[in-house]
Amino acid sequence: MKGSTLDKISAFLGELIGTGILVFLGCMGCVKTDLFANNHLQIVLNFGFAVLVAIQCFGCVSGAHLNPAVTVAAYIYDMVTLRMAFAYVVAQLLGAFIGYGLLKVLLPVETINTGAGLCVTLPHATVTDAQGFGIEFVITSILVIVCCGVWDPRNAKFHDSVAIRFGLAIACLACAAGPFTGASMNPARSFAPALWNNHFEKNWIYWLAPLSSAALTAYAYKIVFRREVVEAEISANEKLRHLEDVQLS
Repeated sequence: MKGSTLDKISAFLGELIGTGILVFLGCMGCVKTDLFANNHLQIVLNFGFAVLVAIQCFGCVSGAHLNPAVTVAAYIYDMVTLRMAFAYVVAQLLGAFIGYGLLKVLLPVETINTGAGLCVTLPHATVTDAQGFGIEFVITSILVIVCCGVWDPRNAKFHDSVAIRFGLAIACLACAAGPFTGASMNPARSFAPALWNNHFEKNWIYWLAPLSSAALTAYAYKIVFRREVVEAEISANEKLRHLEDVQLS
Protein backbone atom coordinates (compact mmCIF):
# COMPACT_ATOMS: atom_id res chain seq x y z
CA MET A 1 0.00 0.00 0.00
CA LYS A 2 1.40 3.38 -0.99
CA GLY A 3 2.43 5.90 1.61
CA SER A 4 -0.01 8.47 0.25
CA THR A 5 -2.86 6.00 0.74
CA LEU A 6 -1.75 5.34 4.29
CA ASP A 7 -1.60 9.08 4.86
CA LYS A 8 -5.18 9.47 3.64
CA ILE A 9 -6.41 6.66 5.87
CA SER A 10 -4.54 8.20 8.78
CA ALA A 11 -6.10 11.61 8.07
CA PHE A 12 -9.57 10.03 7.88
CA LEU A 13 -9.08 8.33 11.24
CA GLY A 14 -7.65 11.52 12.72
CA GLU A 15 -10.77 13.46 11.75
CA LEU A 16 -13.05 10.66 12.98
CA ILE A 17 -11.40 10.29 16.39
CA GLY A 18 -10.74 14.01 16.79
CA THR A 19 -14.38 14.93 16.14
CA GLY A 20 -15.45 12.11 18.44
CA ILE A 21 -13.28 13.59 21.20
CA LEU A 22 -14.72 17.04 20.56
CA VAL A 23 -18.33 15.88 20.80
CA PHE A 24 -17.72 13.51 23.71
CA LEU A 25 -15.86 15.98 25.90
CA GLY A 26 -17.73 19.05 24.70
CA CYS A 27 -21.22 17.64 25.23
CA MET A 28 -20.26 15.97 28.51
CA GLY A 29 -19.35 19.43 29.74
CA CYS A 30 -22.86 20.64 28.87
CA VAL A 31 -24.51 18.34 31.42
CA LYS A 32 -26.57 20.47 33.79
CA THR A 33 -29.03 18.98 36.27
CA ASP A 34 -29.92 19.42 39.93
CA LEU A 35 -27.23 16.90 40.81
CA PHE A 36 -24.61 18.19 38.36
CA ALA A 37 -24.28 21.95 38.67
CA ASN A 38 -22.97 23.85 35.66
CA ASN A 39 -22.81 27.38 34.26
CA HIS A 40 -22.30 29.10 30.93
CA LEU A 41 -18.64 29.97 31.53
CA GLN A 42 -17.80 26.38 32.44
CA ILE A 43 -19.53 25.12 29.29
CA VAL A 44 -17.73 27.47 26.88
CA LEU A 45 -14.33 26.89 28.47
CA ASN A 46 -14.91 23.15 28.31
CA PHE A 47 -15.71 23.29 24.59
CA GLY A 48 -12.64 25.43 23.99
CA PHE A 49 -10.46 22.98 25.88
CA ALA A 50 -12.04 20.03 24.02
CA VAL A 51 -11.06 21.67 20.73
CA LEU A 52 -7.57 22.29 22.10
CA VAL A 53 -7.16 18.63 23.05
CA ALA A 54 -8.40 17.35 19.69
CA ILE A 55 -6.16 19.70 17.70
CA GLN A 56 -3.15 18.88 19.84
CA CYS A 57 -3.77 15.18 19.20
CA PHE A 58 -4.49 15.22 15.48
CA GLY A 59 -3.42 18.58 14.10
CA CYS A 60 -0.27 17.00 12.71
CA VAL A 61 -2.22 14.06 11.27
CA SER A 62 -5.12 15.65 9.40
CA GLY A 63 -5.03 19.33 10.27
CA ALA A 64 -7.79 18.61 12.81
CA HIS A 65 -10.63 20.35 11.01
CA LEU A 66 -13.23 18.59 13.21
CA ASN A 67 -15.91 20.56 11.40
CA PRO A 68 -17.43 20.31 7.89
CA ALA A 69 -17.50 24.12 7.69
CA VAL A 70 -13.74 24.27 8.29
CA THR A 71 -13.23 21.57 5.67
CA VAL A 72 -15.26 23.58 3.13
CA ALA A 73 -13.08 26.59 3.92
CA ALA A 74 -9.93 24.46 3.56
CA TYR A 75 -11.09 23.19 0.16
CA ILE A 76 -11.75 26.70 -1.13
CA TYR A 77 -8.42 27.81 0.33
CA ASP A 78 -6.70 25.00 -1.63
CA MET A 79 -5.65 23.10 1.47
CA VAL A 80 -7.39 19.81 0.57
CA THR A 81 -8.70 18.19 -2.60
CA LEU A 82 -12.42 17.74 -3.23
CA ARG A 83 -12.11 13.97 -2.66
CA MET A 84 -10.33 14.46 0.67
CA ALA A 85 -12.81 17.15 1.69
CA PHE A 86 -15.63 14.67 1.15
CA ALA A 87 -13.74 12.01 3.14
CA TYR A 88 -13.13 14.51 5.96
CA VAL A 89 -16.84 15.39 6.19
CA VAL A 90 -17.82 11.71 6.31
CA ALA A 91 -15.23 11.10 9.04
CA GLN A 92 -16.45 14.10 11.05
CA LEU A 93 -20.10 13.08 10.91
CA LEU A 94 -19.24 9.49 11.83
CA GLY A 95 -16.91 10.62 14.62
CA ALA A 96 -19.53 12.95 16.06
CA PHE A 97 -22.10 10.15 15.93
CA ILE A 98 -19.75 7.79 17.79
CA GLY A 99 -18.71 10.42 20.32
CA TYR A 100 -22.29 11.20 21.28
CA GLY A 101 -23.15 7.51 21.26
CA LEU A 102 -20.49 6.94 23.92
CA LEU A 103 -22.17 9.60 26.03
CA LYS A 104 -25.48 7.76 25.68
CA VAL A 105 -23.79 4.60 26.96
CA LEU A 106 -21.69 6.11 29.75
CA LEU A 107 -23.82 8.89 31.25
CA PRO A 108 -26.93 8.49 33.43
CA VAL A 109 -30.14 8.61 31.40
CA GLU A 110 -31.43 11.67 33.24
CA THR A 111 -28.43 13.72 32.10
CA ILE A 112 -29.09 12.89 28.44
CA ASN A 113 -32.87 13.25 28.35
CA THR A 114 -33.07 16.92 29.28
CA GLY A 115 -35.13 19.34 27.20
CA ALA A 116 -34.73 18.52 23.52
CA GLY A 117 -31.77 16.32 24.49
CA LEU A 118 -28.30 16.92 25.84
CA CYS A 119 -26.31 19.28 23.59
CA VAL A 120 -29.06 19.64 20.97
CA THR A 121 -28.60 23.09 19.46
CA LEU A 122 -31.65 25.33 19.15
CA PRO A 123 -32.02 29.10 18.91
CA HIS A 124 -33.35 30.74 22.07
CA ALA A 125 -37.13 31.08 22.12
CA THR A 126 -36.81 34.85 21.66
CA VAL A 127 -34.44 34.50 18.68
CA THR A 128 -36.06 34.31 15.24
CA ASP A 129 -34.87 31.90 12.58
CA ALA A 130 -33.36 34.76 10.62
CA GLN A 131 -31.52 36.06 13.68
CA GLY A 132 -30.30 32.58 14.54
CA PHE A 133 -29.06 32.08 10.99
CA GLY A 134 -27.33 35.46 11.09
CA ILE A 135 -25.61 34.76 14.41
CA GLU A 136 -24.33 31.37 13.27
CA PHE A 137 -23.23 32.88 9.96
CA VAL A 138 -21.22 35.67 11.59
CA ILE A 139 -19.52 33.61 14.29
CA THR A 140 -18.62 30.90 11.75
CA SER A 141 -17.18 33.62 9.55
CA ILE A 142 -14.97 34.80 12.41
CA LEU A 143 -13.87 31.21 13.05
CA VAL A 144 -12.99 30.75 9.37
CA ILE A 145 -11.02 34.00 9.38
CA VAL A 146 -9.00 32.56 12.26
CA CYS A 147 -8.44 29.40 10.19
CA CYS A 148 -7.41 31.34 7.10
CA GLY A 149 -5.03 33.43 9.17
CA VAL A 150 -3.38 30.28 10.44
CA TRP A 151 -3.25 28.80 6.93
CA ASP A 152 -1.86 32.00 5.41
CA PRO A 153 1.62 31.27 3.96
CA ARG A 154 2.99 34.26 5.88
CA ASN A 155 2.05 32.47 9.09
CA ALA A 156 3.75 29.17 8.23
CA LYS A 157 6.43 29.52 10.92
CA PHE A 158 4.01 30.38 13.73
CA HIS A 159 2.07 27.16 14.33
CA ASP A 160 3.39 26.19 17.76
CA SER A 161 0.38 27.58 19.62
CA VAL A 162 -2.34 26.77 17.07
CA ALA A 163 -4.23 24.45 19.44
CA ILE A 164 -4.35 27.12 22.14
CA ARG A 165 -5.38 29.82 19.68
CA PHE A 166 -8.25 27.77 18.28
CA GLY A 167 -9.39 26.66 21.72
CA LEU A 168 -9.55 30.24 22.97
CA ALA A 169 -11.25 31.41 19.77
CA ILE A 170 -13.97 28.77 20.17
CA ALA A 171 -14.40 29.70 23.85
CA CYS A 172 -14.72 33.39 22.95
CA LEU A 173 -17.31 32.80 20.21
CA ALA A 174 -19.29 30.37 22.37
CA CYS A 175 -19.21 32.76 25.30
CA ALA A 176 -20.72 35.52 23.17
CA ALA A 177 -23.22 33.61 21.04
CA GLY A 178 -23.92 30.52 23.14
CA PRO A 179 -26.99 31.90 24.97
CA PHE A 180 -28.65 32.79 21.67
CA THR A 181 -28.01 29.83 19.35
CA GLY A 182 -25.74 27.42 21.20
CA ALA A 183 -22.83 28.71 19.09
CA SER A 184 -22.46 25.51 17.09
CA MET A 185 -20.49 26.74 14.04
CA ASN A 186 -20.23 23.04 13.24
CA PRO A 187 -22.81 20.90 11.37
CA ALA A 188 -21.30 17.67 12.70
CA ARG A 189 -21.48 18.85 16.31
CA SER A 190 -25.18 19.73 15.85
CA PHE A 191 -26.05 16.71 13.70
CA ALA A 192 -25.03 13.96 16.14
CA PRO A 193 -27.14 15.08 19.13
CA ALA A 194 -30.09 15.79 16.82
CA LEU A 195 -29.82 12.32 15.26
CA TRP A 196 -29.44 10.45 18.54
CA ASN A 197 -32.37 12.35 20.08
CA ASN A 198 -34.44 12.38 16.87
CA HIS A 199 -34.90 16.12 17.23
CA PHE A 200 -34.20 18.00 13.99
CA GLU A 201 -36.22 21.13 14.69
CA LYS A 202 -34.39 24.07 13.09
CA ASN A 203 -31.35 21.87 12.53
CA TRP A 204 -31.15 23.33 9.02
CA ILE A 205 -29.80 26.57 10.52
CA TYR A 206 -26.76 24.70 11.84
CA TRP A 207 -26.00 23.31 8.39
CA LEU A 208 -26.80 26.14 6.04
CA ALA A 209 -25.39 29.04 8.06
CA PRO A 210 -21.94 27.56 8.85
CA LEU A 211 -21.39 26.01 5.41
CA SER A 212 -22.42 29.10 3.44
CA SER A 213 -20.44 31.34 5.78
CA ALA A 214 -17.33 29.18 5.48
CA ALA A 215 -17.48 29.16 1.68
CA LEU A 216 -17.96 32.92 1.32
CA THR A 217 -15.47 33.89 4.02
CA ALA A 218 -12.70 31.60 2.81
CA TYR A 219 -13.12 32.82 -0.76
CA ALA A 220 -13.09 36.46 0.34
CA TYR A 221 -9.98 35.98 2.50
CA LYS A 222 -8.22 34.12 -0.30
CA ILE A 223 -8.88 36.91 -2.80
CA VAL A 224 -8.37 39.95 -0.56
CA PHE A 225 -5.83 39.01 2.11
CA ARG A 226 -3.82 35.93 1.15
CA ARG A 227 -0.29 36.54 -0.07
CA GLU A 228 2.16 33.89 -1.19
CA VAL A 229 5.64 33.70 0.30
CA VAL A 230 8.35 32.48 -2.07
CA GLU A 231 11.18 30.94 -0.08
CA ALA A 232 13.69 31.44 -2.88
CA GLU A 233 13.00 35.17 -2.90
CA ILE A 234 13.35 35.34 0.86
CA SER A 235 16.69 33.52 0.75
CA ALA A 236 17.95 35.78 -2.04
CA ASN A 237 16.97 38.89 -0.14
CA GLU A 238 18.62 37.62 3.02
CA LYS A 239 21.85 36.85 1.11
CA LEU A 240 21.77 40.31 -0.49
CA ARG A 241 21.37 41.98 2.89
CA HIS A 242 24.21 39.88 4.26
CA LEU A 243 26.50 40.93 1.42
CA GLU A 244 25.60 44.57 1.94
CA ASP A 245 26.37 44.25 5.63
CA VAL A 246 29.75 42.68 4.86
CA GLN A 247 30.59 45.43 2.38
CA LEU A 248 29.62 48.15 4.81
CA SER A 249 31.76 46.61 7.53
